Amino acid sequence: MDSQLTAWRMTEPARPVELETLPMPRAGDGRALLEVVSCGLCHTDVSFLYGGVRPRKPLPLTLGHEILGVVLEADRRTDLVGRRVVVPAVLPCGECELCRAGRGNICRRQKMPGNDFDGGFASHVLVPERYLVPVPAALAENSAIAVVADAVSTAYQAVERADVDPSRMVVVVGAGGVGTFAIQCARRRGATVVAIDISPERLEDVAAWTAGGLDASELTRRDIRSAVEEHERDAGLAPHGRVVLECSGSAAGQETAFGLLTYDGTLMVVGYTREKIPLRLSNLMAFDARAVGNWGCLPEHYPRLLDLVASGDLELEPFVEEQPMSRLNELMVRHDGRRPVLTPDF
Repeated sequence: MDSQLTAWRMTEPARPVELETLPMPRAGDGRALLEVVSCGLCHTDVSFLYGGVRPRKPLPLTLGHEILGVVLEADRRTDLVGRRVVVPAVLPCGECELCRAGRGNICRRQKMPGNDFDGGFASHVLVPERYLVPVPAALAENSAIAVVADAVSTAYQAVERADVDPSRMVVVVGAGGVGTFAIQCARRRGATVVAIDISPERLEDVAAWTAGGLDASELTRRDIRSAVEEHERDAGLAPHGRVVLECSGSAAGQETAFGLLTYDGTLMVVGYTREKIPLRLSNLMAFDARAVGNWGCLPEHYPRLLDLVASGDLELEPFVEEQPMSRLNELMVRHDGRRPVLTPDF
């Protein structure tokens, strides 16, 4: 085995990542060593580098938390050596009171690659091995499944927690990296889905899964609300119980999403922004509605998700683009287009 690994490292905020050579770590203490196959680029990575969000590990840090890799060494899970695995983006401790209560995604001892420890924009990565998810044989050559680690799994859990079913209109605000998969997950549960975005191209990309797309750059918030209500009437749905998934991670998107709440409605906040927005929280009381945040996804959902991808019930390829990892700095400042999945080319 090589004695060194290569990684793109964040050394200072608001500066391009730098290519460095580091000593190769070894498996042990509940951790496995992976050779990175691919790693998705998430808005969270951009927020750490350029958005003023502080990662928990002191710098320097290798970013990247959507990791697909091959297990080279393991501590206890030696059955995984040689296997491709997905690394869940949120890794609970598995032992605390929250974990035992089924709330591992808010475990206070949780670890996140590219935040608490060095992540996947590298040739190799050392990760906690407890929750590594073996990749089904049908997906063995698919590098795109790195996005299951976060973009797909986060969307899936948000839809599951919102109790989406055919009786509910689902509005997805932000048809980007996470929103595209939220739309698919909601459709898979039989819901009528409307997408909102400021990009006509993104709305076109998800048209096959939606009852309609609304261009927020062309419509007022009142127009958007009227259009959503019209879609509800056309689908024969009641004007209550609406589910709104905020996936844009923007202040404008969050304001739009909150304005779409209705009686017995549910707002799932999936996107993140540091911007503050004014809200009339009394709407929650008046509508007897609820607003819920969704952080990551429980590791136990991942085998089911990989099966859905393998069966074709969830499609990845139309919404990702494979890129060489050497383009990381360039892609960090490009916020449009499909979700990049980066493959090492050191």
